[in-house]
Amino acid sequence: MNTGSVHLTISAGVASVVFDRPQARNAMTWAMYGQLGRICEALQTDRSVRVVTFEGAGGEAFVAGTDIEQFQAFESGDDGVAYERTIDRGIGLIESLPMPTVAVISGWTIGGGLAIATACDFRIATPASRFGVPIAKTLGNCLSMANLARLSAVWGAQRVKRMLLLAELLTADEALACGFLGQMCEPAELGAAAARLCEHLASLAPVTQSVTKEALRRLLVQGLPDGEDLIRRCYGSRDFHEGVEAFVAKRSPVWKGAV
Repeated sequence: MNTGSVHLTISAGVASVVFDRPQARNAMTWAMYGQLGRICEALQTDRSVRVVTFEGAGGEAFVAGTDIEQFQAFESGDDGVAYERTIDRGIGLIESLPMPTVAVISGWTIGGGLAIATACDFRIATPASRFGVPIAKTLGNCLSMANLARLSAVWGAQRVKRMLLLAELLTADEALACGFLGQMCEPAELGAAAARLCEHLASLAPVTQSVTKEALRRLLVQGLPDGEDLIRRCYGSRDFHEGVEAFVAKRSPVWKGAV
C-alpha cells in the first residue's frame, strides 16, 4: 500500500501543508497522521509563520477520510477508542495552532478530511467540492464527542444529522450558505484567492488572533461529556467489521444492528 505523505513548505510567513496521496483521493494512512502531527507540533512554536494553509494534492480531493483498509487490523471496541483518541489529538493540534489556518478545498472532503477542514479557521472551496461523513453507508463506525461538537458548531445539528444519519454529502453551495465556507471560487482562481486571504490574515495583529483562537477553542471543548462507551460499542460491533469487510471486498454491506 502506498502510505502517502504530508508535506510542509514555508515561504514569506505562510506555511503550506499538503496531503499527498492523490491516487487514493488523499485518504489518510497512519503514517500520514503521524507526519501531520509532527508538522503541527513544529508549527506551534515557529513565530516566523503567520498563516498555515492545508490542501490536498491532485485537485480531486482535499482528504477523503481515513484509508479503510487499515481497519482490518481492529479486533475490539478498544481499538476504536484508541483510534478516536489519536484522531482527536491530531485534530486538536490543528485547532490549537496559534496562527490563523485556512483549508483550501478542491473536491472530496470526507470523514477525517471534513474534521481537518472543520478544525481550520477559514475554508475556501471549488463549486464541485462535496462534504460529508457517510459512515452509516460505508463503514458503520462513529465519531468522537469532540469531533461531533466541532461539526455541530459550524454546520448546525440538523446538517450533521443529515451527514451522519442519512449519509448525505452536502454541496459547496450549502456549505457556503451555512457559513462553513467563507468563499467559493473556480479551480483556476483557488490559489490566488487563498493567497489574498493569507496576505490579509498576515497583516493583522498576531497576538489578538492567537488569544481569540484559544478562547474560542476553550469554549468549544469545555465540559464535553465522555463518549468512549459509545465509541467502544460501535467499533466493537459486528456491523463495523461487516462494513470493513464489505469495503475491502468491494460489495455493499449488510447491516444487522448486531453488537
